[in-house]
This record gives sequence, C-alpha cells and structure tokens, in this order.
Amino acid sequence: MKRIFESASLGKLTLENRLIRSATREGLADAAGHMPEQLYQVYEGLAKGGVGAIISGFTSVADDDHYFGGMARLSNDGLIAEHKRLTDICHAKNRRVLVQLALGEYNRFSQGEYHRNIDIDEMSEADLAAVIRLFVDAARRAEKAGYDGVQIHAAHNFFLSRFISPAYNHRSDAYDGSVARRGKIILDILRGVKDAVPGLHVTMKINCSDFMPGGLTPAESLEICQLCADAGMDSIEVSGNGTSIVGIRAGVNEAYFKEFALALADMVSIPIILVGGHRSLESMESVLNEGKIEFLSLSRPLVREPALPSRWQRGDTAPSKCVSCNMCYQTPGHKCVV
Repeated sequence: MKRIFESASLGKLTLENRLIRSATREGLADAAGHMPEQLYQVYEGLAKGGVGAIISGFTSVADDDHYFGGMARLSNDGLIAEHKRLTDICHAKNRRVLVQLALGEYNRFSQGEYHRNIDIDEMSEADLAAVIRLFVDAARRAEKAGYDGVQIHAAHNFFLSRFISPAYNHRSDAYDGSVARRGKIILDILRGVKDAVPGLHVTMKINCSDFMPGGLTPAESLEICQLCADAGMDSIEVSGNGTSIVGIRAGVNEAYFKEFALALADMVSIPIILVGGHRSLESMESVLNEGKIEFLSLSRPLVREPALPSRWQRGDTAPSKCVSCNMCYQTPGHKCVV
C-alpha cells in the first residue's frame, strides 16, 4: 500500500515523500527574467514546508517571450547564477528541484524585421529548429544551475500545448495532421535534452484534454504520452486546460483529472504525477492506491499553506485550508488573500 509520507523514486531521483509542488506562476521576475528577493523567499518557504520535490514556476526559454509578465527566464547564461541560488535554497532542505521550461510565444527577427508571436502554421523548418534549440540550451543552463531536472511545459495553452492541438496546428509537413506528427516537436526536444544533459530528469506537463471544440482529446493526449514514454521521458504530470477549478471540497470533488491519469499510468512504465484539486490526505492516499499513479502535485494548497506537508506529517491531518476561490491569481506574486 502506497503512503504519501514514504520515500519514493521519481526516476533516478529519491524523494522523501510523494508530494510535489506543481509549477505555479509567481509573476515576480522583471522583464529580463531576473528574480527578486521575494521570489527566493517563496522557494525558501516551500523548501521548509516539507514537500518532496519542487517544480519551479514557468521559466521562459526565450529572451523575447512576453506571453505573460513576470516570467523568470533561463534564456541566457547571465541568468544561471540566479537560478543556482534558487537550487541551493531547495537543496539545503533536501528538496529535489526541477525547473519548468516554457515558451509562451515564438518571435522571429529576420531580414531586419521583428515578427512577434508567429502563427504555428506559418513557422518555417528553421523556426521549429530554433524552438528546439531554445529548450535544449535552457536545459544545459539548468544543469549548470544545479537543477535535478527539467519539465517540458506542454499544457495550459503555452506554445507546445498549442502546437500539439489540432485547434491550432494545421500544418502540412512533418509536424502536421496526425497525433504523432503534432507530437514530434516534443520528441525532438526530449531527444535533444537527453543528448545534451543525460543526467537530468526530464518530465512533461500535458493537458489530458484541451476541453474545447476541435482541441486535443484524451485519446490524442494518451497517444502523445505513450510516444514520449517510449522515447525516454522520465515522468509525466497530468493537468488540463481550464485547471484551477473553483469550489473544490475535501472528499467531494477532488482530483478532477484522476481518471485520465489512472488510464495513462496503466499504459506506460514511467511515474505519473497528478495535479488538480487535491485537498485531503485521506482522498489523496485513496487516489494513490486506486491504480499506478505514483505522485501527487499541489499548487493552490501550497499558496495558502507552504508548510501543509509538514503539518500533515506532524499529525494535523485536517484538509488544506485552500477554499479554491482563485483570488490568489489576482494578487502580485499569487499570494493567498485569506
């Protein structure tokens, strides 16, 4: 029987427990991606709070990606030292830490002109090669900064999420049409990262569904996940478009992506991480023991209570104090308003 508070293996990484901090937008970095003191304080609190591993808030692989304000970046070597400070904070508390590598928009400067947020269908082969290089180069910097792994962000309508979705990708080349062709860019990034930094754990965050007409379906997502697992992905975190559902209540409507994650865990032989609506220790351990899901990740509950894992482990097993109001998304740095 699996327990939350037991040592567990995430690939080659050994975690003290089965709880992972899911990447959460902080929005605190400046336009160049430099991290302020307040952001380090967020990670200090998470590291002290007892979670087994931490996935950083989305970190852009491009200097000129302005999809969201306040994104940290690993887009140039000048940022490595700042990230090394973050990993040192986490490692000092024996927390494994992975950086979520993300691209919101792809921009091109060519022939003296700047083209912003180029449509997926209009990207050239050179553009796609440039995107792959952005991720691989950022992973190289992640290793130098001391990260234990990287997460390829292919969810939540970011660039890769749009690229693998039939709602956005209408290309007519090696990256078009079929699920395997749309997923090829993730496989190319994965192989590039594995070749460049073979010691890093590589995970992926993906939508179980786009939950929109013409978007990525659960069957298509499962197919892409299987291709990634076969190609050497070390783990997969299951999420979905339109996440952060309001009105989550302990023991009532938790773990809203569970059925997909259970099906995926039956298909692949790598660890599956499930995010979305976890609030009570009892329900979470029930999810772990319904099937082959190995880890559970938390976002809003750790905004409300960074030390929630430590509280549970000390014996106070009352559910998370997060009331799923989503007001944290309206505050600078995504702080709980309660």
